[in-house]
Amino acid sequence: MGVLAKIESGRKRYWVLVLIVAISGFSQGMLLPLISVIFEQDGVSSTLNGFNATGLYIGTLLISPFMEVPLRRFGYKPVIVAGGLAVFLSLFLFPLWKSILFWFVLRLIIGMGDNALHFATQTWITTTTPQAKLGRNIAVYGLMFSAGFAAGPLFVPLIHLFEGLPFIVSGLLCMSAWSLVFLLKNDFPDVIQGNEASMSFARRFKETMKLSWVAFIPPFTYGFLESSLNAIYPVYALRESIDVSYISFILAAFSVGAITSQIPLGMLSDRIGRRAVLSIALGGGAAAFFGAGLAGSEAMNILIAVFIAGIFVGSTFTLGIAYMTDLTPKTFLPTGNLLCGIFFSVGSLAGPILGGYVVGHGEGPGFLTFISMFIAGLFILFIAGRPKKQLKIA
Repeated sequence: MGVLAKIESGRKRYWVLVLIVAISGFSQGMLLPLISVIFEQDGVSSTLNGFNATGLYIGTLLISPFMEVPLRRFGYKPVIVAGGLAVFLSLFLFPLWKSILFWFVLRLIIGMGDNALHFATQTWITTTTPQAKLGRNIAVYGLMFSAGFAAGPLFVPLIHLFEGLPFIVSGLLCMSAWSLVFLLKNDFPDVIQGNEASMSFARRFKETMKLSWVAFIPPFTYGFLESSLNAIYPVYALRESIDVSYISFILAAFSVGAITSQIPLGMLSDRIGRRAVLSIALGGGAAAFFGAGLAGSEAMNILIAVFIAGIFVGSTFTLGIAYMTDLTPKTFLPTGNLLCGIFFSVGSLAGPILGGYVVGHGEGPGFLTFISMFIAGLFILFIAGRPKKQLKIA
């Protein structure tokens, strides 16, 4: 009876965590294109628009070195509570004052809150999931995030009713999902023992990088894609005379593609290995974005190509987490999850900055062709790279 109760409790915890992540994905998926469209309509330059979008990821990086200690000391639940609170309160503040600097600060705070929320939920799931089911469970986690992210851009046209309405809707949804965490019993990561217990954070950071560095390339890739597509592509598309409503569908198509493939790719990675599936994903994503670039300003062709790209690379973040879990000792998983978040954030910072530069100068390859070339470079790095140690499953 006790075993059944424990299994039931674990299932409830898992579904509460993935629902929280789904709403977080919704807020992120809406926020990036929403503010980009508002700034573009107000005449803000693409470079400044892109830099403002980096606030979310600067916040993530700033808080990252300080996340592991409170997680180990206070447990998963308090960290999720603090992160969710920061996110939905910031969303409610956006309509109060329209200022580039003020909105940048709010994005900074949301980045810190999102990092706390995702770091705690990812570590909680990866440390409590059996290895044989890890690919599937992380895939469902990613699917829920992608579903929320896909729905987010569809709410951008609400600005035609009232510019602050999308922020309010997103804030209410985040607050509702956040309240569910109070149904969960707190838990803690595995205690570090033996020689590992005496290691400093910097030493654990270094050792985890040695073991698992190649697994951090996919989260970096996904961060780059997510931020550059949602923050900069709307600017590029508007200049190509593509309607705002169509832009929302194109952005949603990427997430829908990810939703379509999350569970199949996750289960496939459990069977043939994470590395093989990630190689296919990165190579296929580069080819799909190259096709999107060739489509020019034909919105429907772009939508189809971006959907196909989502099928391939929309799972790279969650597959990267699963690959990291294969390669990393269990007591180092909080550090590994933290590094996944850091690499995701670095990629997310690079996306709007490089994308904004490409769009602003208007020379060389088009925006989507540039994305294709960037992913191709990461694909070559991933294929060439070898982790120091691999578990049999990888």
